[in-house]
Amino acid sequence: MPSACDSLIEDIEDMVSSSDPTPHERQFARKSIMPRSRKKNEPLSHEELQADSLIPGTQKIWIKTWGCSHNNSDGEYMAGQLAASGYKMTDDPTDADLWVLNSCTVKNPAEDHFRNSIKKAQELQKKVVVAGCVSQAQPRMDYLKGLSIIGVQQIDRVVEVVDEAVKGHSVRLLGQKKDGGRRLGGARLDLPKIRKNPLIEIISINTGCLNACTYCKTKHARGDLASYPIEELVERARQSFQEGVCEIWLTSEDTGAYGRDIGTDLPTLLWRLVEEIPEGAMLRLGMTNPPYILEHLQEMAMILNHPRVYGFLHVPVQSASDSVLMDMKREYCIDDFKKVVDFLKERVPGVTIATDLICGFPGETEEDFQETVDLVKLYRFPSLFINQFYPRPGTPAAKMEQVPAHMKKQRTKELSQLFHSYNPYDHKVGERQHVLVTEESFDAQYYVSHNKFYEQVLVPKRAEFKGKMIEVDIYEAGKHFLKGRPVEDSKPFTPSIASPLQKGEVSGLVQEPMANGIHGPASSMPSSSVLLIGSYSLDREALKKLGIGLTLAAAILAFIVEKLYT
Repeated sequence: MPSACDSLIEDIEDMVSSSDPTPHERQFARKSIMPRSRKKNEPLSHEELQADSLIPGTQKIWIKTWGCSHNNSDGEYMAGQLAASGYKMTDDPTDADLWVLNSCTVKNPAEDHFRNSIKKAQELQKKVVVAGCVSQAQPRMDYLKGLSIIGVQQIDRVVEVVDEAVKGHSVRLLGQKKDGGRRLGGARLDLPKIRKNPLIEIISINTGCLNACTYCKTKHARGDLASYPIEELVERARQSFQEGVCEIWLTSEDTGAYGRDIGTDLPTLLWRLVEEIPEGAMLRLGMTNPPYILEHLQEMAMILNHPRVYGFLHVPVQSASDSVLMDMKREYCIDDFKKVVDFLKERVPGVTIATDLICGFPGETEEDFQETVDLVKLYRFPSLFINQFYPRPGTPAAKMEQVPAHMKKQRTKELSQLFHSYNPYDHKVGERQHVLVTEESFDAQYYVSHNKFYEQVLVPKRAEFKGKMIEVDIYEAGKHFLKGRPVEDSKPFTPSIASPLQKGEVSGLVQEPMANGIHGPASSMPSSSVLLIGSYSLDREALKKLGIGLTLAAAILAFIVEKLYT
């Protein structure tokens, strides 16, 4: 989007070091930051007249995220850092000064929504920073020209990018994080975060994958497998539980491949995490591709049977035709997938297996499609994600001979009708179950809970149930849900070991009040009212009452901090 001063910086790395500075180092490095402006003769008076409106950290920010739970976690981290830096997060896009649009590149419709949102922001004259897989994989797209971009591995520097975007500069930060030549998983896990749901922590255990699926655009953005060390993941889980979280989701592009790049594996990580889960709290595993889970079936069955782990696994099959799987380069055959499902169904009674299917992949014949139909008839998956094939730009599948559009639509429709022809939960009516209540239903009429097998159970909307493990009698079953009636003599159990953060409160911010509105490390503060400098912060309201300007206060505090460090 054209900026107020029409300046352009090709890459934010032109302004700051490619190494990741500490907050303290970043603060004192700012005095040497000189954005390259193409209008060198622009009068200084123009900037002075607009100085009040261009001070970074005083604006309202709206963040919109599309896509998977990994992307949602990235969005939560970006919101937390921006709030910790003084920006005010808002749920109202029209009220925001700047939009952060966190994109998904899996399917055409998701990118279409992303592109339309950029257009809408420009019509409303909002400043824009784009993030996520679309802008990482295709930063040179025409509709991204002039926009600031934060890369998927650089979300820990979103404040720098937003600061410059607020001032009217277009900057891009798309580098890869490495340590001694080895690619790292991405941003640190201990960054400030605003959880969309204070009861649920989403932890990315690795980024990227080992596959080269011919239809996948995400690989272009997330790259090869890079796993986080076990100790960092365990510490993140521990911190989350100390902030009142009662449910953890593990996420990545392929959780089953975890650890192959650092000499460990998924079961080793899971056994360590299980040790940290409080009684009544739950762990949900993320998506895993068949090749990597095959090696650990015995241990995975034991883990899924653990009382604090949901008996749920998302294993995408995509097609039941070996011919199509070969063209997709999925690196397994349909018998491998069946072996995984059959083994887990036998060893984890009641387990929920969710899967994905693509209809109309290039070269898919009617016989190939019927094999997929037969697979659904065989397993009657309770959770099934049916996707019409979309050729993504730059992927090998986009260059293959395409199935006619009307056939893709017809096959998608037929598979959807088959899925809706059976009710997977009817046999659950009459059961007594323990469920963990974590959310509110879309219609706001119920609370949403999940039983041991991560089946959605709607319960009465009573305040005392939120964040609790309760016992219910199942009295009704729908296609995608069960309804539970609380058992009269049963008391809700609190799994959280601490009070949950308030909605919108920043995770990981710990500060201690000091005199005259200046704060140092130790007790919590409302994120929207503070400006961080190093590990210290300024309380805007307190400073306002004292009649001290924010710029002057920041300079004073920076001087104090510098003396303390030296």
